[in-house]
Amino acid sequence: MSINFKHIESKFKKDFNPKVGLIVLSTDYTIERDFNTVCRDLPLDVFINRIHNQNPLTKENLSKMQNELESVAKKILPDEKINTIAYGCTSGTIAIGEDNVKKKILLAKPDCYVTTPVTSAIKAFKEMNIKKIALFTPYPDSVNRTIFEYFTKKNIEVLSFASLNLNLDSDIAKVDPKYLLEILAKLDTSNADALFISCTALPVLKIIDQLEKKTKKPVLSSNQTLIWDTLRSVGYKSSVKGYGKLLRD
Repeated sequence: MSINFKHIESKFKKDFNPKVGLIVLSTDYTIERDFNTVCRDLPLDVFINRIHNQNPLTKENLSKMQNELESVAKKILPDEKINTIAYGCTSGTIAIGEDNVKKKILLAKPDCYVTTPVTSAIKAFKEMNIKKIALFTPYPDSVNRTIFEYFTKKNIEVLSFASLNLNLDSDIAKVDPKYLLEILAKLDTSNADALFISCTALPVLKIIDQLEKKTKKPVLSSNQTLIWDTLRSVGYKSSVKGYGKLLRD
């Protein structure tokens, strides 16, 4: 029996969404969900790959991700052009060095825009004229020192600093958001321009609006600023409501 195959002409779209690559830590249960929550119905496509990170949380262990950044970035849509790559680790960026993170990723994906939580945070601070912050992290003291030193070098004054002092990245994502709302609302932000919450694994994105109402101050987080900078990098500048003043305005 013979079959006559009918060839139908293809018709392709003229416009395609910008492509965003997101590098996520192997033990981060939060950032992927946060990106999907905000970006799901927006005109961009997000593609994810994970990078191995070692516990406990130390500068030395965080620095080891440097050796895998190029290969992990290369495996996001291999051989395809990507508009932006976001590296999802605040303390890892500081341990490796912001410039080194960008250099490694650009080796794999030349000509893309590279952003990190600290890159985006500093941009957001400038955008909102924030010079003094109350700072909250889930990190142990050794990592907290690197965060404090980074912001100080960037001429951001840290007026208060509170931490959960957790040693395992996988524990950070398990912290109860209701508990976070309770303790963060009680932090001393009286003389600060804003509250900054560090760490991509900490589940705070959905409580930012509530925190801003309680503190009467702008509240920024690693994932929120990273999403904001990613959106702006691909040309999306419309308001996104529900996740704080930064994305709303």
